[in-house]
Amino acid sequence: MTHPRNIALTLLLLGAATTATQGADWSDTSLGWRGGTTFREPYNDQNIKKNIVNLTHVSGYAYGTNFFNVDMLISDRNDPARANTPSGAAEDGAQEVYVVYRHTLDAGKVLGLNLGVGPLRGFGLTAGGDLNEKADAGYGSKKRMLVVGPTAMFDVPGFLNVSVVALVESNQPYGVSERYTYKTHPALDVSWGMPFKLGTTAWTFAGYADYIAAKGDNEFGGATSPEIHLDAKLMVDVATLWGGKERGFLVGAAYEYWKNKFGNPQEVDGSLASTPMLRAEYHF
Repeated sequence: MTHPRNIALTLLLLGAATTATQGADWSDTSLGWRGGTTFREPYNDQNIKKNIVNLTHVSGYAYGTNFFNVDMLISDRNDPARANTPSGAAEDGAQEVYVVYRHTLDAGKVLGLNLGVGPLRGFGLTAGGDLNEKADAGYGSKKRMLVVGPTAMFDVPGFLNVSVVALVESNQPYGVSERYTYKTHPALDVSWGMPFKLGTTAWTFAGYADYIAAKGDNEFGGATSPEIHLDAKLMVDVATLWGGKERGFLVGAAYEYWKNKFGNPQEVDGSLASTPMLRAEYHF
């Protein structure tokens, strides 16, 4: 069963996404699903099947862009839920809510200047945060993270942004009495979304790739390791497969690669994930 706090958090952030559309010059909102059978979690040597339902909102206004995403992740029994029984046995898989918000302020638009040079369209400042809550039998993540740093925006069809950001991350998992803050650490983030045509069919190649530096000792005193996290998707608008106009219903394939997941070193079971997925989205 979904934890009541997860439901409340999701509803609150759905409301925030709706409010964010006000005053936008353009916006795109989508509901999606993706799923795979080879997800991994640290300190778990099993492949995990997950279904992930997401709401994504992207919008632009006079001085920049907003990105908002909330995922509801539903695992099978190989990633067991935290059970309230004397035996501790879990009959259901874990559930998790993960929320991301980013705002990119375009320096050229703020200053009224053309800051493009060479392959770059301009520069900006990206800020935002992540938060999650997971009711699993093991760790019980309650992550909170602030993100800020400069962004270079490349002049391509769609977008290609490269950011160097500082991450201020904390967590308070099961068994930790007070929220623990990791060492502030840098990350290199590349995000992209590129539409293209093959004949009469409309496609999109999108995703992100992160290199995240080690964040010092974890809340249990162990050393953390640098992370590499890639998530990419190739999608086609279904209506265009039969020569129709684009309708906003996309299907395709996705792939996630995650090395040293959550900063856990490679000798930890489940710290390396390689996960092909099927994906579907409806944009409105």
